[in-house]
Amino acid sequence: MTIERFEADERLVRQLIDSQFPQWAGLTLRRVLPGGSDHVIYRLGSDLSVRLPRHTGAIRQAAKELRLLPRLAPCLPLAIPEPVAVGEPDLGYPWSWGVSRWLDGAVARYEELGESVGTALRLAEFLTALQSADLPADVERDEPLADHDDQVRAAIADIADAFDARSLLAIWREAITAPAWDRPPVWYHGDFHTGNLLTTDGEVSAVIDFGGLGRGDPARDLMMAFTLLEGRARHAFREALAVDEATWARGRGRALIGGVLAYRAYAATNPWVKEQTTRQLTAVLSA
Repeated sequence: MTIERFEADERLVRQLIDSQFPQWAGLTLRRVLPGGSDHVIYRLGSDLSVRLPRHTGAIRQAAKELRLLPRLAPCLPLAIPEPVAVGEPDLGYPWSWGVSRWLDGAVARYEELGESVGTALRLAEFLTALQSADLPADVERDEPLADHDDQVRAAIADIADAFDARSLLAIWREAITAPAWDRPPVWYHGDFHTGNLLTTDGEVSAVIDFGGLGRGDPARDLMMAFTLLEGRARHAFREALAVDEATWARGRGRALIGGVLAYRAYAATNPWVKEQTTRQLTAVLSA
């Protein structure tokens, strides 16, 4: 039987840790809520975090991060997760799972940083460093935007009572008809949005969740311009990265994909996601 989703409860996670990593058996275990859309997250003691995939789309992330993030960290101006171990499927849990050093900080908030030019420049500096990182090239490449066409059009139709569907479709057509990236592939984070930024003392301090790390079109990481930044900050971000019109159009298309799919899937049940994706799609429509 193929298992598509699995929610690991505290009792199971405790058993997995105690059996596979007995050196941590005495550490306290506390679930972190709400966690992520891809992982159940627990804090282990004061210094470790445990992340267990919720679904098959995230099952390769732990091994990928353990292999690549230690090589990537010295290249970057912001902290990133420090993987320390990968657990194996066991006790009824079907996939590999990861243990990393705990990163302090709060999830970045638009209300605090949305108009911060300094934040925009810090994030652009991070992406510039990431794009030129020296990592193994045997990592998946990004798929063309047009591969999502049917899915995006269906999602836009489903949320037409909440957003201007005609305008969203026009932005989507512009994105998928924009000239493709024709320069050497660069490294991208792949899921670069507000929820994957941590802040300390009111400043961005860390970037998390590198499951989408890959090589190809830098437009993948322009989602941040539509999930966190606005006005002068958004302009400063674009200028610092020297983003041309075609890349900006593709980046807006990437933000549109994430916005319409997440809104359709979670808006009815998750008020935080509804708020975030509403702002994201509003920014896509107005940028």
